[in-house]
Amino acid sequence: MKEIKFSLVYRDMWQASGKYVPRKDQLEKIAPVIIEMGCFSRVETNGGASEQVNLLFGENPNEAVRTFTKPFHEAGIQTHMLDRGLNGLRMNPVPADVRELMYKVKKAQGVDITRIFCGLNDVRNIIPSIRYAKTAGMIPQATMCITYSEVHTVDYYVNMSEQLIAAGAEEICLKDMAGIGRPVMLGKIVKAIKTAHPNIIVQYHGHSGPGFSMASMLEVAKAGVDYLDVAMEPLSWGMVHPDVISVQAMLKDAGFKVPEINMKAYMEARRLTQSFIDDFLGYFIDDRNKLMTSLLVGCGLPGGMMGSLMADLKGVHAGINSYLKDNGKKELSTDELLVMLFDEVKYIWPKLGNPPLVTPFSQYVKNIALMNVMFMIKGQPRWTMIDKNSWDMILGKAGKLPGTLDPEIIELAKKNNYEFYEGNPQDNYPDDLDRFIKEMQENGWDRGQDDEELFEFAMHEKQYRDYKSGEAKKRFEAELEAAIKAKYTKQNIEIPNIRLLKHPNAEPIVAPASGRVIWELDYTDRSTEPVYGKLFKENDPVCTVQTRYGMEQIGSFCTGRIVGIEKKQGDLVQKGEIIAFIEQK
Repeated sequence: MKEIKFSLVYRDMWQASGKYVPRKDQLEKIAPVIIEMGCFSRVETNGGASEQVNLLFGENPNEAVRTFTKPFHEAGIQTHMLDRGLNGLRMNPVPADVRELMYKVKKAQGVDITRIFCGLNDVRNIIPSIRYAKTAGMIPQATMCITYSEVHTVDYYVNMSEQLIAAGAEEICLKDMAGIGRPVMLGKIVKAIKTAHPNIIVQYHGHSGPGFSMASMLEVAKAGVDYLDVAMEPLSWGMVHPDVISVQAMLKDAGFKVPEINMKAYMEARRLTQSFIDDFLGYFIDDRNKLMTSLLVGCGLPGGMMGSLMADLKGVHAGINSYLKDNGKKELSTDELLVMLFDEVKYIWPKLGNPPLVTPFSQYVKNIALMNVMFMIKGQPRWTMIDKNSWDMILGKAGKLPGTLDPEIIELAKKNNYEFYEGNPQDNYPDDLDRFIKEMQENGWDRGQDDEELFEFAMHEKQYRDYKSGEAKKRFEAELEAAIKAKYTKQNIEIPNIRLLKHPNAEPIVAPASGRVIWELDYTDRSTEPVYGKLFKENDPVCTVQTRYGMEQIGSFCTGRIVGIEKKQGDLVQKGEIIAFIEQK
């Protein structure tokens, strides 16, 4: 009976849903509950853009990583991070000495495994990181970005895996970032790897956006996969990942050995995660990312891009329709424009050399397609506007494209006097750590434990400066305030202001989450509330908010009497609204 182990991609659950990730104190709360669930052998704790995001809301990412990894280590659960190879933890290439430092820092912070990928599947961008990781004592998990095209065949991926294993990779990950890998194809890739290298660990990561992921998981399990990446409510499915409950049930029925799930702990982890959403993270989650769509099958774009893609469409929609109206032509709906964009992505992708549609190359292809659609509607030719980053991809500065550039694109490059680059991409980005060391000395900044502050500065220079100056926190607070106002305005709900009190000698009891107010579970008379005038001691339970994830009890923050009721039995309340007023005794 083949054993399948689960990895909870807690970082990616958030990053595939919205912009921000939980704070350090929130990660500290959730970690022991994830452990208590008893079904995870691995947890994704950091990497990708998550540490840059910490800086954006004014938090030290190094402290967050150490805090989150510690309890998992103590419980014997492996931790892993997402590593963009040449780009490290950011969107653009990183000097070699900064890349090398990353592994020493992350190992010291408690990260066991680094999932190294190149958005172009260029092994030259992955192999140095395998070496750096092994030297630092980390497990290098070399990663293949899965997509579907005439170029990206089973043989293509098997050959790539052979190169990575020969370079020292101890594990292989199939990163199906858009979830468009076909199940049978994925099974063949895993079987070929496990047949040739039975001791190599293989892990599958498949997003649920277009709907193939459950079938893909079953196929790779039958082919010998060792680990499957899973999510959990309230951030499973949609554009994220399948839920561990469903995956476990499917595999158990198919005869695989799978771990049991402590459902009491699952429900508590679900409640806590929802409380983080209600706290502030939910204001930055696009509702579209909660839905699956088969439209992604054709264009192959990652589901996590849908939010930014729709924002882009919204930005050009009005301008396009204004042009059409002025020229006596039929205006386009958002859906019509969306289909045009998807069709354009499908058309131009092979002409651009079939780059896997993963960050940042998915954004580049989408940007070119959007510009093409906009200019063609106005009667101008394709390729009228291509940004610098997209040209760098086309010219080979970030790595070798998997496919062949269309002669039309090559001719366009020559017309612009652009030169194609065939060297090693890392050679374009020489060592630069000394510059950061010098500036930290001049500013009197501490390089941090195990040089972690030096690394953070060198990896995220602009964001780190803003973090140190306090500008990041100010900007985030303004952004959060604007997001809250926008949400309440959209729902036609008065924006709460707990400082405008009706009872001058009292303090408000504020809803910690959205839901239905329950004063007493067996109380049905909505005209008055039995608690009016009642004396509560500090920490006594006052009432409960019935949320969609469970019951959120509210305790008294002082010894006092209820002097005002704003929400009666059974009333709906939004997070942050006043439920009642209590006057301290």
